[in-house]
Amino acid sequence: MLDRVEEVGSDKRTFFELLGGEAGGIDKIRQLVEMFYDIMDTDPKAEGIRKMHQADLTAAREKLFMFLTGWTGGPQLYVERYGHPMLRKRHLPFPIDESARDQWMYCIIKAMHQLDYDEDLMKSLATQLYGVADFMRNQ
Repeated sequence: MLDRVEEVGSDKRTFFELLGGEAGGIDKIRQLVEMFYDIMDTDPKAEGIRKMHQADLTAAREKLFMFLTGWTGGPQLYVERYGHPMLRKRHLPFPIDESARDQWMYCIIKAMHQLDYDEDLMKSLATQLYGVADFMRNQ
């Protein structure tokens, strides 16, 4: 349902498989989420989206981890616990404009860079995530 299959070079597998599948994908997604929120929490360029979150990011970290695991093609952790993500509906209370979208993308791309993701994989993943981030805009 949420699996993302992307052709990276001549490889056509889910992002979860490209990240290491069951053997390493979960860990890489957890690291990505942790780095993403660490950046969002400390980088002045992300101040706008940081203000949209609660002071304690524990729940946000876990929900994004669960969502991205399933979205990339791994186990559907988010769906199993919360049902369909209904991303746009769940984000409607927050004023998400182009600036918020771009701050979110800045954090996720910076996290991928800091984790030394393969360049082709990073570009493909960023392209797909941009579509999701742009869909969240409500202003």
